[in-house]
Amino acid sequence: MQVMVTGGAGYIGSHTVKELLRAGYGVTVLDDLSRGNRAVARLLPQAEFVWGDIADRELVGGLLGSRGIAAVLHFAALSIVGESVADPALYYRNNVVKGLALLEAVREAGVPYFIFSSTAAVYGEPVQVPVAEDHPLVPTNPYGATKLAFEEALRWYGAAYGLRYISLRYFNAAGADPEGVLGEDHRPETHLIPVVLQAALGLREAVAVFGTDYPTPDGTCIRDYIHVTDLAAAHVLALEALAAGHPPGVYNLGNERGASVREVIETARRVTGQDFRVVEEARRPGDPAVLVASSQRIKEELGWRPCYGDLATIIQTAWEWYRRQVEA
Repeated sequence: MQVMVTGGAGYIGSHTVKELLRAGYGVTVLDDLSRGNRAVARLLPQAEFVWGDIADRELVGGLLGSRGIAAVLHFAALSIVGESVADPALYYRNNVVKGLALLEAVREAGVPYFIFSSTAAVYGEPVQVPVAEDHPLVPTNPYGATKLAFEEALRWYGAAYGLRYISLRYFNAAGADPEGVLGEDHRPETHLIPVVLQAALGLREAVAVFGTDYPTPDGTCIRDYIHVTDLAAAHVLALEALAAGHPPGVYNLGNERGASVREVIETARRVTGQDFRVVEEARRPGDPAVLVASSQRIKEELGWRPCYGDLATIIQTAWEWYRRQVEA
């Protein structure tokens, strides 16, 4: 099967490209490199990389038709919560308006399968933990709201046009490719684990803890960290399920247990053997106190099982990748 991966030069997208290639798929990556890593094209030479915008209907339609694309895996979206609060227009343009242009190109080309990179941010502040797929959808920031808007579009496109889709709601993606080829390289970096590891390597002066007065045991936010390779494997599994006739659906992806910001920091200190400075700052707007997944649906219906569920293992894979980058 020939597939297109939008945003395939990004963190989760690139790891999924690697898993798709391993599974024998032909992969075309479409990325405008506004947030992606240019080095991914060199690191994954078996995939064809195309620079371009998902809203360029002529480009996208031409790629879908000329390459006989049977599935689109859509990762090309902005994903920084604080940035979305500061500039919601940017997020609605990129995540909704451009996403709808992509959907129209997919519909016109008759592509039957669509896998969407969604987020636990669609749930907002949890009213019950762990969070299951039928939890109320009340996002607390524009990032989550734009992802939910696209999910709704998928649902209606499926009902009206027969698009077969699966939406995967991630909790906190973390870690790096265990084989050391790929890692997390955002510019700027805002995710906790890479920020902590950069501090351990002396690349940052300190780690900021945003909020210490949350209603949690140690006052800091609790998140469900899931290894990026386990996320990537779930995308391949979801695509195979659709191709085998599985109905459209929505699935959570998490390890079903949470770790606080302070727990991540202490685990990183143990894994790296390094100490670093930690500073306490005010809460960031739109951050829920606790986000922990229930992933029972995807386990029961698709047979997904995470292989790298331990927080120390997740941090270890990221640490090894970061050290190699510094040594190189």
